[in-house]
Amino acid sequence: MILILDFGSQYTQLIARRIREEKVYCELYPGNKPIKSFSGLKDLKGLILSGGYESVYSKDAPWPDPEIWELGVPIFGICYGMQLIAERLGGKVAPSKRREFGLASVNVECNSSLFNGLSSEETLWMSHGDKLSKIPKGFEITAKSDNSPYAAIENTAKNIYGVQFHPEVKHSVNGRTILKNFIFKICGSKRDWTMKSYIVDEVKRIYERVGKSKVLCALSGGVDSSVAAVMLYKAIGKQLICIYVDHGLQRLGETERVREVFGRMFGKNLIIVAAKKIFLSKLKGITDPEQKRKIIGHTFIEVFEGEAKKLKGIDFLLQGTIYPDVIESVSIKGAKSPIKSHHNVGGLPEKMKMKLVEPLRFLFKDEVRILGKELGIPSEIIDRQPFPGPGLAVRTLGEITKEKLNILKEADNIVMEEIKKAGLYEKIWQSFAVILPVKTVGVMGDARTYEYVIAIRAVNSEDAMTADWVKLPYELLGKISSRIINEVKGANRVVYDISNKPPATIEWE
Repeated sequence: MILILDFGSQYTQLIARRIREEKVYCELYPGNKPIKSFSGLKDLKGLILSGGYESVYSKDAPWPDPEIWELGVPIFGICYGMQLIAERLGGKVAPSKRREFGLASVNVECNSSLFNGLSSEETLWMSHGDKLSKIPKGFEITAKSDNSPYAAIENTAKNIYGVQFHPEVKHSVNGRTILKNFIFKICGSKRDWTMKSYIVDEVKRIYERVGKSKVLCALSGGVDSSVAAVMLYKAIGKQLICIYVDHGLQRLGETERVREVFGRMFGKNLIIVAAKKIFLSKLKGITDPEQKRKIIGHTFIEVFEGEAKKLKGIDFLLQGTIYPDVIESVSIKGAKSPIKSHHNVGGLPEKMKMKLVEPLRFLFKDEVRILGKELGIPSEIIDRQPFPGPGLAVRTLGEITKEKLNILKEADNIVMEEIKKAGLYEKIWQSFAVILPVKTVGVMGDARTYEYVIAIRAVNSEDAMTADWVKLPYELLGKISSRIINEVKGANRVVYDISNKPPATIEWE
């Protein structure tokens, strides 16, 4: 395993992605987390210190547990991570007279194990306002740029390496080679982490933890909960009871689809709960996005616990929480705040009566799909576009009402139909409709209308950590707009969202 300590960089998750792509397992933790709380230390092969937005010399600068220096494994510091190494071991970091953001030409020392296979001049991505003014004793300079005389340093005796640039971003031309050199040549990792091995390990872990107890599954019909459910079924069989909560926040026809697909798979162990009125009543008058998510999360658990009381031997709750949910919901010292809470993470009551089982907690979205295919789940489920846990609640801006939900469901269904007709559904990460909390004036049949605005959102992404808006053909956008305005009563205007993540998020709330 490679351990990554996160100090707040927007690129930290990319480090994990790049390592996983090499079939090497890694985990990511907040930079200030105590060493004793890390899992899998006996299998640790290397440690990476990420970048961050703070300055190491500032009062509130995040620092790692001092015990990391005693782990006896290679350490690789990236940007802020390298500056931490320098300050900790006797070097100095100071504000740079000229900040360096973007592509930079870097001269590298090819004899260094870290830069093995690279040319003497490489194009790499810089993103820093501080730089090293003095390197620690025992370290050598292995790379320079016009603005960074210490663009990379290393101490081979101590197996410590640092770079000022970001090899994990795609703009760094041979950045992946640098990461591979660290994890394979320096750390000696092996390409032995696959979905097949993950299934074997996770099934064993689940069985050992759950034993003969029954598990209640929060089944939504989406990719994550479906894969989690089949994973648990493989481990414990009929001890798994799946509950689908019909909360009214699903897409059009979703409940019927779940009844058909999963009814065949789980039989009597699939329970469908009618809870639309409960959710709408609790969300009445609520406009704050975070409050909505927390209410939905709490209500989910209440409903599950209510159903569990009707059953015997229910000790565990299964959730399809995935890694981006965890990463975005955990406040890291060095990051200003979590981006948003997720109903699978931030909405749980502190004293929940059931223990959690989360078999996908350390997997990215594309890894979940690969896992699903290994488990034999039909492509109609696995290849679905991601859908948020809180459902259409995060796409219904402002107060959630039955009227707005019905308008959104119809508009969203039209978006799906036209995207599929155009042959773009499987080429786009996510495409959907959003209903805005404003009405605009329109004219229909010589009469004045005052109705809601629908926004269309389509993005491409690898793992939901970053996303680019999709340049849908004008003809397609025109067809979607025309259908929504003509077929959906209550909407008279359609707009298209052309924002990337960052700075925007994929969902509007």
